[in-house]
Amino acid sequence: MRALSFLLIPLALAGCATPRAGGVEPAGLAAQAQRVTITRDDWGIAHIRGRTDADAVFGMIYAQAEDDFNRIETNYLVQLGRLAEAEGEKAIWQDLRMRLFNDGADLRTRYAASPQWLQRLMTAWADGLNYYLATHPETRPRVLTRFEPWMALSFTEGSIGADFERVSLADLEAFYGKPRGPVLARQDPVRQKDPTGSNGIAIAPAITTGGNALLLINPHTSFFFRSEQQVTSEEGLNAYGASTWGQFFIYQGFNDRLGWMHTTSGLDAVDEFAETIFRQDDRILYRHGAELRPVETRTIAIPYRSSDGSLSTRSFKTYRTHHGPVIRSENGKWISIALMHKPVEALSQSYLRTKARSFDQFLRAAEYKANSSNNTIYADADGNIAYLHPQFAPVRDDRYDYTKPVDGSDPRTDWRGVHEVRDLPSLRSPPTGWIQNTNNWPYSAAGPHSPREKAFPRYMDTFGENVRGLHALQLLGSRRGWTLDGLVTAAYDSFQPAFAQLVPGLIAAHDAAPRTDPLKRRLAEPIAALRGWDHRWGVDSVPTSLAVFWADHLFETLPRDVRSRGNQVPAYMANETSPEQKLRAFAAAVERLERDFGSWRTPWGEINRFQRLTGDIDQPFSDAAPSIPVGFTSGAWGSLASFGASRQDGSRRYYGLRGNSFVAAVEFGRRIRARAVSAGGQSGDPRSPHFNDQALRYATGDLREVYFYPDQLRGHTKRVYKPGL
Repeated sequence: MRALSFLLIPLALAGCATPRAGGVEPAGLAAQAQRVTITRDDWGIAHIRGRTDADAVFGMIYAQAEDDFNRIETNYLVQLGRLAEAEGEKAIWQDLRMRLFNDGADLRTRYAASPQWLQRLMTAWADGLNYYLATHPETRPRVLTRFEPWMALSFTEGSIGADFERVSLADLEAFYGKPRGPVLARQDPVRQKDPTGSNGIAIAPAITTGGNALLLINPHTSFFFRSEQQVTSEEGLNAYGASTWGQFFIYQGFNDRLGWMHTTSGLDAVDEFAETIFRQDDRILYRHGAELRPVETRTIAIPYRSSDGSLSTRSFKTYRTHHGPVIRSENGKWISIALMHKPVEALSQSYLRTKARSFDQFLRAAEYKANSSNNTIYADADGNIAYLHPQFAPVRDDRYDYTKPVDGSDPRTDWRGVHEVRDLPSLRSPPTGWIQNTNNWPYSAAGPHSPREKAFPRYMDTFGENVRGLHALQLLGSRRGWTLDGLVTAAYDSFQPAFAQLVPGLIAAHDAAPRTDPLKRRLAEPIAALRGWDHRWGVDSVPTSLAVFWADHLFETLPRDVRSRGNQVPAYMANETSPEQKLRAFAAAVERLERDFGSWRTPWGEINRFQRLTGDIDQPFSDAAPSIPVGFTSGAWGSLASFGASRQDGSRRYYGLRGNSFVAAVEFGRRIRARAVSAGGQSGDPRSPHFNDQALRYATGDLREVYFYPDQLRGHTKRVYKPGL
């Protein structure tokens, strides 16, 4: 019956009043605003309640706009391919990339054909934003002075890096443009980047002290990328968690019955095809089997803000095959790209899973097959824990290596539909009693009871294992007696497996160096500091400073192709670099510490800092301004709590830009128990008391209580109001 009721949700919503088109005046929206109540708790977090789901969406997006309208508008300028209208000619190629996939006319058509229940939510979304602008004349949008319901379809899945971002802007410019300045450089970081993607852990009731399932929600994103909210309605919506600015669904979070955590997947769901091009008279053709097919063409006009403030336009003739848009050329071939573009289905799946009441209902939402990039770790009040692979998994001929461009003229390389959800790697309540994913492959998700690699095509995973995965496996093992507090402690466990692999080789290189080598004596004391180290981070740890600076310098010495190997890099650094490389990189690290901080004996917390000075999306940093020490390091070294930091704006200190952003631990009993923390604070306004009020808790892993129920809000409520008042 529960599953049946879930199936009827869209039908019930479709039976509501026909959604109105955008354009309702503010006075007409005031009545809807009266059906919404926003409660701000003592952390500034908005708890929104609406009579209907549409009312709740109206209030949800209104509250987001109160906290950071700039981030909402910027996200939609990016997704609509209109960023150059605000930021000028430098954003033209980013806009062109987006417009190859998101076309306004197409989105309008899809909106008109979408189910009425979804149209109603999209209309409420646009109305909430427009009502905010009407009631806050002091807010001056850069471009988007009015939102239309169809715009919600431009940004539907919630991931921090959408699939289209795989397209190189430099290559796009080289193919379609006549550069007026230097061609954009390919991204080639000089230090090990902190891996984005996140950690998820689910614990079954059988190995918890309370007999309830537990869930760790730990996304690693750029800071301040999502808003923490609770949104409820009288139609069964009651979701809490992190919502990407501008979206009307909780992306990573929980309701009163179940919770979900997304981690970036190694599934190959984006492929490139090398097209063989022919020119006949004024036509451009491409080979597919025995056929010569015409290349589709479309002119895309990109408006951009000129230096004098006026709008100018550049137009591009773009090309497309049946595989997808052409994005570059390589070795005489045109390269087209295939990826998921299902905006209506993706938005439907993203929203409906927040209303699921059971595992079966959650699976029903997954049948939209509109998640291409995220694994899901799941837990619920019925005691289920689960792992789900991304549901948009194209069927391909596994003889071909789709990690590189395949021959587009060979029909055997074409996609052949999408795998059924039941045929993907998955787990439900394995005998281990736990499931984990750290952007590693699914084949270690539950230890010995994981899906078997040989049972699936190679393209189901391109990541392999990683050091965070090894860390999680070590922590989970055969441990029992898990509690909510124990799960939080595990999320901040300070062990760094990569350094346990790397440092012994450095010490051995030093020990084996001849006595005549000047580096042997020069490095004797810092090597001694590492010799007795337990490979754990901490604000007072000098070995952490030495190890991180050394690993960064060693990374710089690696060949270009090795740097891009992701999960394989730590093992390469440990096993494939010479003793001389290791020692010279360590000498450079010691010299850098002495030059920047006066001594190599500088504790890690003096270097690694959290700082939030302004609400700018590209924020400034300063060694002279206040900041907070952070003990945890980059996830690249195996720290589950991840802090991606580096020197910024000529600083000596490392300042974090990404990593742990929203962290929550949830227990699913008769009542939800949860603790959470967000980077910095809820508001993007430096004048707000909630701009940076969570910074110290964030830096120390001191998660606060989540006020999920009305009785928990009593005594913790700062304001109750209606939108517009």
